[in-house]
Amino acid sequence: MKLAAIYARVSSEQQREEHTIASQTAALIEFAKTHGLEVPQEWVFEDQGYSGATLERPGLERIRDLAAEGQIQVVLAYAPDRLSRKYAYQILLIEELARHGVETCFVKAPHGATAEDQLLVQFQGMIAEYERAQILERSRRGKRYRARAGEVSVLGGAPYGYRYIRKTDEMPAMYQVNDAEARVVQWVYELYTVDGLSIGEITRRLNAKGIPTCKHSARWERSVVWAMLRNPAYRGAAAFGKTHIASRQRVTRALRRRNATVSSDSAAHERPRQEWIEIPVPALVSEDNFARAQELLQENKIRSKRRTITPSIVQGLVSCQKCGYAFSRTSTYTSARKLHYYKCIGSDGWRKLGGPVCDNRRFVRQDLLDQIVWAEVLRLLEDPTLIQQELDRRLAAARSSDPTKQREQSLRRELTRVGKSLERLLTAYQEELLSLEQLRERVPSLRQREQTLRAELQAVVDQTGDRAKFLQLAETTAAFLGRLRDSAHTLDVIERQRIVRLVVKEILIGDDNIVIRHCIPIASTPPSSGGPPAPSRSDGTPSAPSYLLRSGSNLVGLRRWTRSTATA
Repeated sequence: MKLAAIYARVSSEQQREEHTIASQTAALIEFAKTHGLEVPQEWVFEDQGYSGATLERPGLERIRDLAAEGQIQVVLAYAPDRLSRKYAYQILLIEELARHGVETCFVKAPHGATAEDQLLVQFQGMIAEYERAQILERSRRGKRYRARAGEVSVLGGAPYGYRYIRKTDEMPAMYQVNDAEARVVQWVYELYTVDGLSIGEITRRLNAKGIPTCKHSARWERSVVWAMLRNPAYRGAAAFGKTHIASRQRVTRALRRRNATVSSDSAAHERPRQEWIEIPVPALVSEDNFARAQELLQENKIRSKRRTITPSIVQGLVSCQKCGYAFSRTSTYTSARKLHYYKCIGSDGWRKLGGPVCDNRRFVRQDLLDQIVWAEVLRLLEDPTLIQQELDRRLAAARSSDPTKQREQSLRRELTRVGKSLERLLTAYQEELLSLEQLRERVPSLRQREQTLRAELQAVVDQTGDRAKFLQLAETTAAFLGRLRDSAHTLDVIERQRIVRLVVKEILIGDDNIVIRHCIPIASTPPSSGGPPAPSRSDGTPSAPSYLLRSGSNLVGLRRWTRSTATA
């Protein structure tokens, strides 16, 4: 007698209450008796309240383990859709069990092994998957309909400040105000909109007072306070359909350098505000107070310094040459001053569950790195062979052969001919050499041709004007570089940062070198003047200058820095 395991599943609370899983189990036990299969009591597995769209189910996992261990020979299920609602998952499970020598039998399915029987099972799987998609669509449309009707039941739980009252036969579901929590919500809005406190300070005050959260935990988080300030339910209009499931594109620096992307599914994609369905609920704050909070949140999003108390020239441009992660800034104090350092965030063990992902533990002094990058940018901008050469090449080409000028002359000649043709037609009509019908037949085509030529001529004139501006720019380039050279040492950090971001694409820091990638093409030779002399390597060849960017007993300075060009 073959040993068998029974598997039954229901996905909803209603099915669980109606005891449909018990009827499945009873039918499977009877099926096993009639087919001479032995089913131990401990091998009857039931998954109650689990969706057929996922394979992560306790009973199903236990059956797969038994099959892998070779303890069972047959798996009994009521129908293929009890294994899974997805046809691909059904085939995966059946083939996995077959590899372990386990036969899969269904009460409501053909029991033969012919091609026709297998085709029928496949059709049942596809129909089950279609039914699941249909159920999801009907549920979605039904929830939207009830939301438009103002039913709170589609929202599920209530936010902080309310209690969710389930619907009964006498009354629908509703939000009931929790007086103690409502006062906390009003206090938070007052601190943010009237007192002007930050979200972080409000969080610290909530924790200092020991106010319990919605889950009665002892700690408030900034994200909770931020969500409270954005929740429209507090102004009396709870929103349904605020988010939707979509693929999220997460591009790290290392992947961006390889022009690659990685995607994952996420439900945290907010829909546009106009697509939200508002449901009336009791208000805790006034409309004006809520609107002021949204205004302050938007200003904070745009103008916040993101804790950059002391800006740097290379801020946002430094990354690791080995792993591609960004270099973050940290600081330390000496007896005389405060020093800032850049380090690779991939080398931090606390950021990843599996530990650090990079062994680049280099610390780079921010002030010295700023000096190197600013000196390189000035060298690029001050060298006339880098900017003026390209401008001269374009100007020479424009002056020697100008097809635009020739096209402008051709258009003007053609426009003159069309004008003369119209004049001759009008003269012929006045001399009664043409009838009115003939005039109406020939004039529209000439008018259309005239409009086309005028439009093309205007485009050429605009292009000529742009070239004139370009010529003027070329003439003032030397003066601009001269002013920049004179004021290079008096610009503040923010102005230098703007200039650096226009020229430098990124700064890569490795174990022993710095690579500055910029957008100006240069020769590989070092500058003829200015800057420290280039030391020689052990083989006698000159190398780039060396800078001690970090001192310490175990950390040495970066030996060299190189230049790299990139087209923006």
